[in-house]
Amino acid sequence: MRLEAIQFEGLVFPFPPALKWFLIGIIVLGVIAGILQPAKKQKKRKRKPAANKSVSKSNGNPTQRKSNTCRPDEIILSLPLNQLGWAEFERLLALYFRDNGYVVHEVGVGGKDGGVDLVIIDRRGEKTAVQAKCYSDRNNVGPSVIRELSTAKRNHDCILSMLVTASDLTVEARREADKFRVDYWHGALLEDKLSRWGKWSPGKKRRA
Repeated sequence: MRLEAIQFEGLVFPFPPALKWFLIGIIVLGVIAGILQPAKKQKKRKRKPAANKSVSKSNGNPTQRKSNTCRPDEIILSLPLNQLGWAEFERLLALYFRDNGYVVHEVGVGGKDGGVDLVIIDRRGEKTAVQAKCYSDRNNVGPSVIRELSTAKRNHDCILSMLVTASDLTVEARREADKFRVDYWHGALLEDKLSRWGKWSPGKKRRA
């Protein structure tokens, strides 16, 4: 075997050529690995924010029905309550009260109602705070909603308060309503009033 000599602090050692190139190769690979490793870490760091965004988008409010978009009034008046979104439900109530002689202020537009969706004023000038709950049949209104409405009415200078829901109230919520003198319309009563109104025709095609 051919040996090459290397010097180290004045000493001379025989060194095989094959081992020399092997060590050089290891050094080169180490340098390349050191360059590539930071690049991989940067890619991993960039992927983490994207994962967080996907989690935040999945969060939602399960009690709200459908979206906050509102279709034209003529469509709202032709749909049953279970096909309305919460914004459309509020709009239907606003149309009903306004057509029955009330001055109506739609204070809950945009979803930030603070516990009150409508403020209605009768011919005597008496103001009522109305909270609308477009819940499904199996999702009844709980007592916390009654307590919230009883407090929120003061923010709108209202003496009276009313809860209108497409579903019903729990037993505890009815007790709270009687305690705080909150009037309430459950789904069956509401449908009866809307039917007597005459302008709400669910399931019937309206003329253009």
